[in-house]
Amino acid sequence: MNTDEMLKGAQDAMTARRVFSEPIERDGTVFIPAASVRGGGGGGSDNEGNGGGGFGVMANPMGVFEVRNGEAVWKPAIDVNRAILGGQIVAIVALLVLRSILRGRR
Repeated sequence: MNTDEMLKGAQDAMTARRVFSEPIERDGTVFIPAASVRGGGGGGSDNEGNGGGGFGVMANPMGVFEVRNGEAVWKPAIDVNRAILGGQIVAIVALLVLRSILRGRR
């Protein structure tokens, strides 16, 4: 695969269809799922024309647009893992601060 083919594949992967899914209609309400999409790639070759490359795409759900009676409302997706990690980091920092305060009083 040459570099031009790899770049064409990367462009095909990073389209709006990766961000906004096909709308879903239920009981007069239209739902349009949305995601955050990131990608990266690289490649190289030598003087003899030997080379290679690669490309990766990562997508995370962000939420859904809910369209009802002509009005669109954004409904965010909740990333429970990120919320738990944030709580753990806050707890660790609080414990370290508490420990330093208690050591300072001794």
